[in-house]
Amino acid sequence: MAERGRGRTATYDDVKKGLLTAPVPLGGRRIGWPAGEISRLNAARIAGKSDDEIRELVRQLHEARKALA
Repeated sequence: MAERGRGRTATYDDVKKGLLTAPVPLGGRRIGWPAGEISRLNAARIAGKSDDEIRELVRQLHEARKALA
């Protein structure tokens, strides 16, 4: 969450809106996000991508996760 500069509530709101990938379970009650995904999403925001373009990137990142599983 610190890497994105957003708090907990805003982070989960972004997940619900499709603007951030879903968290990954790390064991127990811990979760996190792959650093590469956060970097790509931050770069897209800095580049001025629209919310629709960000949602497409999130979709692609989720698909890439499935391909690794």
